Amino acid sequence: MKRGLLRRRLLYLITIFAATSGWAADSGDARREAEYYVAAYAQHYHVPVEFVRAIVEQESGWQRCVVSPKGAVGLMQLMPGTAARLNVRNRCDASQNISGGVRYLAWLISRFHGDLRLAAAAYYAGEGAIDRRGLSYSNPDVVNYVASVRRRFELEKQISGAGGTPASRRRR
Repeated sequence: MKRGLLRRRLLYLITIFAATSGWAADSGDARREAEYYVAAYAQHYHVPVEFVRAIVEQESGWQRCVVSPKGAVGLMQLMPGTAARLNVRNRCDASQNISGGVRYLAWLISRFHGDLRLAAAAYYAGEGAIDRRGLSYSNPDVVNYVASVRRRFELEKQISGAGGTPASRRRR
């Protein structure tokens, strides 16, 4: 059996188990479940796991079903149109939300030729705005968002390099 197919089947089985068993009943379990999906989907879609963690921390603070004033939902704060485009039916489901968010990040990273700054800016502001302006996009909200994601990304890399595991992470 090919590795990719095996991974997809494993993720599917874990998703079914989590959904039917009440596995993520408390916040500690919910965080561990989210960390698992972040690591699995980041590896599967070839996105730096530290980058995905930085986005999740920035977007939702690891809150599973948080809703923004603009209508973004879930751990990776997917907008309704983006979720529909990524075939995410339940934005509050950790597996679907993270899968969709990481697929979107992978697509943005590819679209912007590996430039994580542009991918982060496009994740926040939409790819159209960044397509038109690139790094000259000077909206202060976007600039602050990208700077914050970069700080979180660097911190995540330090934690990973020091042998940190999700269970040993402090809440930020």
